[in-house]
Amino acid sequence: MKSKWTAGGLALLVTLSLTACGTSSGGSAQGANGAGSAGGGAAQTPTQTQAPVAGGQEAKAKTKTMTFLDKTYTVPEKAERIVITGALESMEDAMVLGINPVGAISVSGKFPDMFKSITGKAVSIGEKTEPNFEKILSLKPDVILGSSKFKPEVMEQLSKMAPTLPMSHISTNWEANLLALGELTGKKAEADKVISQYQADLKAAKAQLGEKMKDKKIVIVRVRAGSLYIYPESVFFNPSLYGELGFTVPAEVKAAKAQELISLEKFSQMNPDYVFVQFSEDENKDAPKALESLQSNPIWKSIAAVKNNKVFVNVVDPLAQGGASWGKIEFLKAAVAKLSGS
Repeated sequence: MKSKWTAGGLALLVTLSLTACGTSSGGSAQGANGAGSAGGGAAQTPTQTQAPVAGGQEAKAKTKTMTFLDKTYTVPEKAERIVITGALESMEDAMVLGINPVGAISVSGKFPDMFKSITGKAVSIGEKTEPNFEKILSLKPDVILGSSKFKPEVMEQLSKMAPTLPMSHISTNWEANLLALGELTGKKAEADKVISQYQADLKAAKAQLGEKMKDKKIVIVRVRAGSLYIYPESVFFNPSLYGELGFTVPAEVKAAKAQELISLEKFSQMNPDYVFVQFSEDENKDAPKALESLQSNPIWKSIAAVKNNKVFVNVVDPLAQGGASWGKIEFLKAAVAKLSGS
């Protein structure tokens, strides 16, 4: 259940917690992140300072400044107690870098199997859109990874507990997200290596698939609440298909301004040669048989991709965000495997 806090009540709780914890190694005595102007990129060379705590004492933990998406933040020199709230993108990044948060996002009241490698010792801090402020504060985080989708008042309350970064939900910012987490945790070199390997794999994939797929119509759709959705060119896995692999963007995708409901009749008129379908039971609780119904529909069966057995369902876990490191890496592998075998 989502905790309800007034700004004043939370501020009092934060103050009492900081006073009681003093200079504990958990880093909960850090002040709110400081935002300001800075150059682009993920993280710059840190400058070390001493962080003040309640009562004017000096904290033992040193801090540094880092730049994330053109804003500057003051964070611990190395964050060890990380809480992830709102940003499933950061859950994916944590998997890629082998980072275990002390607090993480649950889905329908539990940690999904997808994230089991990093949630063995984590505490649920609420659902994606429902952070539990009391639970987060009790974990004494060094850093909180929030979401760029959070409202300002939510970010303000989180920032009273620990330095808080609004991790981007924009697909094209996946590298900045990953590098920021690497900088926070002393794994910047590992993040750089992941990105370099992805670029090498992408180059090989383009060489293998580019000529073969240049005249093919390739679409990814998502079944949500029993209906079919397409996404704009720069959203979900579309940047991987069109921006990186270079496949032709269908007119319907170009025209989409946001996640867009598309009727089965209109989708059949698109008549794609290849279709990637993402279906999650959590997103279709009121229509658990939606995928089966779709697959048995005569209109669906009339589509070229369906007739030629070129429909690929859940090539990556349906919880993958599309624009985050783990999902992009796994989707690229799957796309190459599926399309090269055509």
